[in-house]
Amino acid sequence: MSPTTLPAGLEHGHVTFLGAGPGDPGLLTLRAVEALANADVLVGEHEVLDVVRTHARAGVAVLNTDTDASTGTYPGVGTPQLTVVDGESTTAGASALRDAAHLVMEAARGGKRVVRAVSGDPGLDAYAAGEMLACAAEGVPFEVVPGIAAAVGVPAYAGVPLRDPQGADVRFVDARTASDRCWTEVGASDGTVVVSTTLDSVAAAAGELVAAGRKPDTPITVTIAGTTTRQRTWSATLGSIAQTLKQAKVLPSPEGGRPVIAVVGERSAAAQRDQLSWFENKPLFGWKVLVPRTKEQAASLSDQLRSYGAVPHEVPTIAVEPPRTPQQMERAVKGLVTGRYEWIAFTSVNAVRAVREKFEEYGLDARAFAGIKVAAVGEQTAKALVAFGVKPDLVPSGEQSAAGLLEDWPPYDPVFDPIDRVFLPRADIATETLVAGLIELGWEVDDVTAYRTVRASPPPAETREAIKGGGFDAVLFTSSSTVRNLVGIAGKPHNVTVIACIGPATAKTAEEHGLRVDVMAPEPSVHKLAEALADFGMKRRAAALAAGDPVTRPSERRPGARRRRSTT
Repeated sequence: MSPTTLPAGLEHGHVTFLGAGPGDPGLLTLRAVEALANADVLVGEHEVLDVVRTHARAGVAVLNTDTDASTGTYPGVGTPQLTVVDGESTTAGASALRDAAHLVMEAARGGKRVVRAVSGDPGLDAYAAGEMLACAAEGVPFEVVPGIAAAVGVPAYAGVPLRDPQGADVRFVDARTASDRCWTEVGASDGTVVVSTTLDSVAAAAGELVAAGRKPDTPITVTIAGTTTRQRTWSATLGSIAQTLKQAKVLPSPEGGRPVIAVVGERSAAAQRDQLSWFENKPLFGWKVLVPRTKEQAASLSDQLRSYGAVPHEVPTIAVEPPRTPQQMERAVKGLVTGRYEWIAFTSVNAVRAVREKFEEYGLDARAFAGIKVAAVGEQTAKALVAFGVKPDLVPSGEQSAAGLLEDWPPYDPVFDPIDRVFLPRADIATETLVAGLIELGWEVDDVTAYRTVRASPPPAETREAIKGGGFDAVLFTSSSTVRNLVGIAGKPHNVTVIACIGPATAKTAEEHGLRVDVMAPEPSVHKLAEALADFGMKRRAAALAAGDPVTRPSERRPGARRRRSTT
């Protein structure tokens, strides 16, 4: 019987055996993301849940049903659409995985769309094949979505090529199940060996290879937490790897059982890693960066920081609320429709959102801007307008600020401008620079409060302690209000934290609050600010390497930390 053929009279669900890859969520395939978005039930071991659950349906509850897995029962109708089963947190070893397999079958029998997520690739998982056979035996349709195997993906992220132009042989060994015969075969080969093992078993695996015939001076690289921003790689030889890990203070460790990927062979020499280690050499690799903005505003900035290897942590410092008296805004929007304005000027993404929401309230859309010239203060505001269906007529060619907008704004000309009025929707705390400048250029301005900015609620206690205790490597301040609000709701960042500011006014506010400004954007743009921080990190890294010092993050160097600990 074909796995995709349903027995007559039975209405089974569907199971997708999905490879979650080695750890980086960005390595999920498009097919994997599609399957996760349509899942009713997600079954997986704890190490893959954080990778895959973010792609599940928006708004559904995510449950860790330990009781259901251990008792072998499946939640019935009336439970949330998505149920997460942690296959390893229930009982130890194979018993837990048998429980998870039972849940897969129970869910499929109930007509559910099940995603069985495994680390790496399903084809290399010791239990997935058995679960597939169980599906086939009961006529449950299933499919396999391959993933990137850790033995292939981790070396690529560590900068360790497995093959060279000469086509060296590559062998893969799981040290946890390898037989004496397996070690003998790979020991007799001169090709590259990729060993899946654990941190505390690396030395034993190296010893097996030496005993099987490999030379003690054969290069080896060992990578832990591969493809994540916690990744660390050590280069040594088979004979010295134990001492290298000991000197790095990695072993002995309570985390010695963590999986690692070791690559052994002359052609995967550590010398190549110095040139090919692209991931760990990112300018902000592993840096925990605080982004104190509203969540919507922080999204693109966080994506840019991730591209530099950073781990962004978004903390809203302001909340946006409607104006206390909406009548002025209502009159202005009606004026747009009746032809009261020649121009409308947007000074923020929030202003675009406020006008858009008011449009939707009145049943209007972007067509209401017909015949009106539209200005945007910068690229992010312009993007928000384009998403609304409006292409701005004016964006500053230089500085992206009110002053930059005024530099390019045309003076009022009674011959060519039939209307002399500008609609300026803005925040309640905005400066008067733009209003004064437009009046000086001969325009009448309807300066309208479109939204209010209020201080956000304090972040969780854990985040506040990290801010004050030096748990963050850097913080990006994108306005003076983010400085004041962050200090107000969470406290002053520790002096080891790198302070990056978007411009001179923000830097002055930071200094007034007792902060040392380390980085300032060359122009007032959040993306230029992120670039400036990346450049700072790159120069800091280069200085450490030139001095022969280990490359560390700012949070790893805390002046006086030892003294403070000794007095407590």
